[in-house]
Amino acid sequence: MFLKFKDLLGLKHLDKKDLQTILDSVKIFKDLLKKCDKSLILCGKMVVTLFYEPSTRTRTSFEIAARKLSADVINIAVNSSSIVKGESLIDTGKTLKAMGADYIIIRHVLAGVPDILARNLDISIINAGDGFHEHPTQGLLDLYTIYERKKRIEGLKVLLVGDILHSRVAKSNIWALTKMGAEVLVSGPSTLIPASIENLGVKVYYNLDEAVRKADVLNILRIQFERQQESLFPSLREYISLYQLTKERLGMAKSDVLIMHPGPMNRGIEITSEVADAPNAAINEQIANGIAVRMAVLCLLEQSVKRKNAPSN
Repeated sequence: MFLKFKDLLGLKHLDKKDLQTILDSVKIFKDLLKKCDKSLILCGKMVVTLFYEPSTRTRTSFEIAARKLSADVINIAVNSSSIVKGESLIDTGKTLKAMGADYIIIRHVLAGVPDILARNLDISIINAGDGFHEHPTQGLLDLYTIYERKKRIEGLKVLLVGDILHSRVAKSNIWALTKMGAEVLVSGPSTLIPASIENLGVKVYYNLDEAVRKADVLNILRIQFERQQESLFPSLREYISLYQLTKERLGMAKSDVLIMHPGPMNRGIEITSEVADAPNAAINEQIANGIAVRMAVLCLLEQSVKRKNAPSN
């Protein structure tokens, strides 16, 4: 199994075969993690995490994944680096490469930054979230969690609820799910739904109760207050009334509906604690699956680079 590229910048440009290759690889690494074993796949390689935005789950998950593959891991604290002195992004990347970096895992407030690095460096770049654009490994771990629980993707109705406008997770989920044959529904206030989102092949529901009844999977998204330049709904109380996933709303859903949340959760806002901790919630599984997904991505990119650099006979 291998991919055709050295970077993972988003899921928009991956095809169904690429996505299935990743899903199949995740299973291998999840089995490895159950044995508490390490792999030597990245022995002698250096993985650098470069996060311009706060992160706990994604950064830590990548670091654990890289160490499980025996890589050396360096975490760059942006606030205390030369970046605050005015060093350009590309120069930072070139400096890290000169120091021996084989992978740069980057999160940035601006969309497209990982792509800029990938076009200027011949080492592997992994997008850990860029602006409102994409968060590909979160999309992949959501995809895998659904695949593992439901045993299929094709034909499922997956509902994304909440702040779709500011969510890079939503975009990556939409690209991955639709390519794998799922039907994607979105629900939230009209001000938090992008005007052109139906062009991506999704169905919009402003009535959450109607959408919940149709769904096989409920993926609840956080309201990203820190990204909003203005209040985009009248009040938090109104949002909770119309769009919070409650025990009562869950009662309208199919009995085997799967509940997901990419985190971090605002308990009591987009989801109640009794729903987040319900037996059919897979929120902690998503976190655990994230390590195996990121191990698979690192491994597949390493194989891709080796294949590209292998001498031709």
